[in-house]
Amino acid sequence: MYINKENYGRICEELKTKDAQLVAVSKTKPVDAIRELYELGHRDFGENYVQELVDKQSQLPADIRWHFIGHLQTNKVKYIAPFVHLIHGIDSFKLLKEVDKQAKKNNRVVSVLLQVHIAKEETKFGLDEQELAAILEAGDNSPLKELTNIKIRGLMGMASFSDDQHVMRSEFKSLKGLFDQYAQQQLANTKFEILSMGMSGDYKLALEEGSNMVRIGSLLFGSR
Repeated sequence: MYINKENYGRICEELKTKDAQLVAVSKTKPVDAIRELYELGHRDFGENYVQELVDKQSQLPADIRWHFIGHLQTNKVKYIAPFVHLIHGIDSFKLLKEVDKQAKKNNRVVSVLLQVHIAKEETKFGLDEQELAAILEAGDNSPLKELTNIKIRGLMGMASFSDDQHVMRSEFKSLKGLFDQYAQQQLANTKFEILSMGMSGDYKLALEEGSNMVRIGSLLFGSR
């Protein structure tokens, strides 16, 4: 038994009331653990490491929707482009172009989220507001018009690793504000519908602030 079924059931009920989606973070967990959750009907799994994701994808059912939630290097995109369902952590235009290029080679349109740096810590990856604005520039000058094999589906962010709920709430609120701002715009190859924020320790707060996708690992699989 790998899965905390009680937590899984409770979280699913919570998310249903918020119309939010659960990505089960299965990084470092064995294939059997993923299969156990799969057999409960779950299909969305998140991985942080390209090689681990490729290995697991080859061993598990084809209808799993794989989310890449780690920091993605441009030279690794080609390994996941054939099958990845959603890439959460696009933190540069260079990476976005590479995903488009590899998606084209695989005759796919790959869905992505732009990662915004909202935390106080310097270690977290992500775009600042100016970099985000440069990518999501409206009008005829939009750099996105050339990228026909990606679809930007929204934003992702990680709050500070903190016990201060006010800090985390304000960070989530700021990301929701950006999400709402850009969701109004009609941009090439863009359909804002996913706001991915919240993990095992702060997902309830994230849901209160408008998240509709949470990434939860330890509450389901136990701590590493």
